[in-house]
Amino acid sequence: MQDNRTHFVVGWLATVACCVMYISYIPLIMDNLHGLKTNPLQPLAAAINCILWVSYGLLSEKKNWPIVIANSPGILLGLITFGTGL
Repeated sequence: MQDNRTHFVVGWLATVACCVMYISYIPLIMDNLHGLKTNPLQPLAAAINCILWVSYGLLSEKKNWPIVIANSPGILLGLITFGTGL
């Protein structure tokens, strides 16, 4: 029983950490919009990575919602950061 609880808690903590990491793109987007362009390669790679993880989570026999939820913001914010960094 304890292993399942630990697994659950670690999964959701990782989800929160992942969401915070992708939200950190917002200052980069703001810099890009103000003319201080950043390198767009890393956000594009992050967005592609997130697309793959969301696909994995949704295509699993039992949907893996923590993976889907954690990586969904990365798709949107990574693509916005990429687009504004060009």
